[in-house]
Amino acid sequence: MAEIVFGFGTSHGPLLATPSHEWDLRANVDRKNKALAFGAGTYDFEQLYALRKGDHFERQNTLEVRKERWERCQRQLDVIAKRVAEVNPDALVIVGDDHHEWFLNDIQPALSIFHGKQVFNRALTKAEEEQKIANGGGYAMKIYYPQQDEIYPCPSGLAAHMVNQVVQDDFDVAALGEQPADNGVLRQLGHSYGFIYRRILMSKPVPLIPILVNTYYPPNQPTPKRCLEFGRAVARAIKSWSGPERVAVVASGGVSHFVVDEDFDRRLLDAMQRRDYGVLAGEPDVHFRSGTSETKNWLVVAGMLAETNLDMELLDYVPCYRSEAGTGSGMAFATWQ
Repeated sequence: MAEIVFGFGTSHGPLLATPSHEWDLRANVDRKNKALAFGAGTYDFEQLYALRKGDHFERQNTLEVRKERWERCQRQLDVIAKRVAEVNPDALVIVGDDHHEWFLNDIQPALSIFHGKQVFNRALTKAEEEQKIANGGGYAMKIYYPQQDEIYPCPSGLAAHMVNQVVQDDFDVAALGEQPADNGVLRQLGHSYGFIYRRILMSKPVPLIPILVNTYYPPNQPTPKRCLEFGRAVARAIKSWSGPERVAVVASGGVSHFVVDEDFDRRLLDAMQRRDYGVLAGEPDVHFRSGTSETKNWLVVAGMLAETNLDMELLDYVPCYRSEAGTGSGMAFATWQ
């Protein structure tokens, strides 16, 4: 029988690949953002600063503090990479969200599982690179996308079984048999998955099963409770597979961004460690907006690990501020063993 032998969660934001002295590239994008989500409210940059200026985030936004926090993040990414290599799983189930990479406005499933035989992480075209640079994401390209196309195998039998079993468990998931394409050109593998392969696995082709959760786009994002329940169903499906696979499960993304919310992050991470699923399921859905919505990927994985005896270790939580208004990314790193 297949077994879940390891789990981990990691943030995957662009600051992890951007030198700390260049974080203003992203802060400049924040200053133009008229819809910064924080708590239950939405603000432009000036409104957000007026709301939070009493927290004196400029003290956490010096070059010295930025450098220290960037280095903390890199250390924990290295720890996770080492532990994954030691476990050496037969398959990796990565729970991520799709930023209009595979799915566009014509269709956006709430929950999807890929069951094809392989996925391509395609090198960016020159035009795509220029667009990333214009949006302040030039540094991040290196940890999401390869210089040359890479192919990652997928255990299609296990994945198809997962689809079938979660349907039997009352989850009407979308089933993807092929990577979407436009006019014969494959759509880019989502950065939720590319980050794990490029930064954690160092492009080692561990067989991959992508699970895609629509955390970002209204009107059909699954609720926190639904994410937890879906994770439990996926874990039961994996454990009912007749093969011998040793499976690792991954939460990619989160926690709070593009406005750092330390209270939210610490509350949910603490609840995960304590296995307090009532707190996780009861968190108001309005708090899961913008990049912070990716924390729902962690809820899916927390649900999966609830079906095991593996214990969560929070390696570090690093609030990475890049502006005086408190914009940036809350970075979290954890393993379950």
